[in-house]
Amino acid sequence: MSIDFSHNEPLVEEEPLITTSLTQEDEGEYSLRPKTLREYIGQEKAKGNLEVFIQAAKMRQEPLDHVLLHGPPGLGKTTLSGIIANEMGVNVRITSGPAIEKAGDLAALLTNLSENDILFVDEIHRLNRSVEEVLYPAMEDFAIDIIIGKGPSANSIRLDLPKFTLIGATTRAGQLSAPLRDRFGVTLRLELYTPEELSMIVTRSAGILDAPIEREGAMEIARRSRGTPRIANRMLRRVRDFAQVVGDGVINKELADKALTALEVDYLGLDNIDRRMLQAIIEYYGGGPVGLETLAATINEESVTLEDVYEPYLMQIGFLTRTPRGRCVTSKAYQHLGLTIPGGAPAEMDQLTF
Repeated sequence: MSIDFSHNEPLVEEEPLITTSLTQEDEGEYSLRPKTLREYIGQEKAKGNLEVFIQAAKMRQEPLDHVLLHGPPGLGKTTLSGIIANEMGVNVRITSGPAIEKAGDLAALLTNLSENDILFVDEIHRLNRSVEEVLYPAMEDFAIDIIIGKGPSANSIRLDLPKFTLIGATTRAGQLSAPLRDRFGVTLRLELYTPEELSMIVTRSAGILDAPIEREGAMEIARRSRGTPRIANRMLRRVRDFAQVVGDGVINKELADKALTALEVDYLGLDNIDRRMLQAIIEYYGGGPVGLETLAATINEESVTLEDVYEPYLMQIGFLTRTPRGRCVTSKAYQHLGLTIPGGAPAEMDQLTF
């Protein structure tokens, strides 16, 4: 007997709801991105300083000084680079550190820029050292040195570049080399958003998506979005699906709660992987400490994903601490999971010690 698999549907891996990385669906997010500083919600301190720097550069008719944006993923670093380009009235070229493999790739990007244009490099901490060396004179002198030929006949030629602005974005500012970090004239840190700011973002996005939403519904989504606009917009799309299929099309608090509960996102924004992390530390390692690689192997997840996506939020809400010996769970996590704290420790203690 033979079995014909030719008409089977291809398996599609479901993308997680709680991730700060861009997913395939997020490509439609560009329609939700604000275009000006006036439309940009949140990050008031960074936005206020940036507005001054942009106005000063325009008054002097000079390119904006090189800008370094750092902070957790999903907070709007790429969006902010587009806004800077719009406010300056110039074009922006977008690339990433891993995409620039050799010095020739960087030279091609820089020589194709026009006067005062912006080059945005995401994940700039992942630039090759050889590429980084070429970037130094480009940032300081707007020129690059190219070696032509090999051996004794090799010559160095300096190519002048149009004046440009480099905007670097990174989630790991500490991994930037000191020479590169010192060449940025403007350094801005983006912080996690408050529920009120996220509620405004959700309401704005719902208007663009033509999805009727009540104020309490927007706040319910905002509270579970882990302080990240990218996650908030992704949750909004999923809740909109529930509103159209099982509701009357309007997103209210009750429907948002029902939809996000069905998606296994609780009232603090924790999803299944968050809970598996905490439960693994408690059940298998007595609450900690436990190393990151050991924890990742225990729950079958990538250590980089745990460190970049899940740990920062768990630490921010006081459920997880990092010590030199590893990760430890706090009493708040026990309470949230409905578990008894070992040894009858008081509920108000900040951290369990073992």
